[in-house]
Amino acid sequence: MARKGGEGTPTDSTADAAVSAFPAAAGTAEAVAAAAGPVGAAAEAGINQAGSEVKANMEKAMKTAEEMVSFGQGNVEAIVKSGQIWAAGVQDISKQVAASAQAQVDYTVATMKALAGVKSFKEAIDLQSSLARSSLEKVVAETGKLTDASLKLAEQTLAPLTARVTLAMEKFGRPV
Repeated sequence: MARKGGEGTPTDSTADAAVSAFPAAAGTAEAVAAAAGPVGAAAEAGINQAGSEVKANMEKAMKTAEEMVSFGQGNVEAIVKSGQIWAAGVQDISKQVAASAQAQVDYTVATMKALAGVKSFKEAIDLQSSLARSSLEKVVAETGKLTDASLKLAEQTLAPLTARVTLAMEKFGRPV
C-alpha cells in the first residue's frame, strides 16, 4: 500500500516510475533483454535454450516412461499367455495319463477274466508273464510319450517369456 505525502515516502507515482524504469519487474525474458542490452539478449537466449532443453528432456522422459509401461504390460500378457499354455498342456497330459491308466485297467481285467478260465498251472503262469511283460512295455512307452509331451509343454510355456527376454535385450541392452 503506497502512502501519499511528505518527503521520503513512496507514492503511487513513484511505484509506477520504478516499474517503468525496470522492465524486469514485469518478469519476462524479453523485458530483461531490453533493459540489459546485448548482455540481456545473451541471457534471454540462454534462458530460451535452457527452456527448450528442459522441454526436450521432459518429452524424452515421458516417452521412456510410456515405453516402460507398455513393456510392462507386454510382460504381464506374456505371463498370462504362458500360464494358459501350461494349463492347457497339463490338462492334455492328464487326459493322456487317464486314458493310459484306463487302458491298463481294462487289459488287467481282461487278463484276470482269462485267468479265471485257465485249465492248467502253466497256462496261468503264461498269462501272468504276458500281463507283466505287456504292462512293463506299456509303462515304458507311456513314460516316453509323457516325457516328450512334458518337454514340448515346457518349450511352449516358456516361448512367450523367452520372446519377452529377447525383446528386453534388444530394447534395453543397447547402449544409451
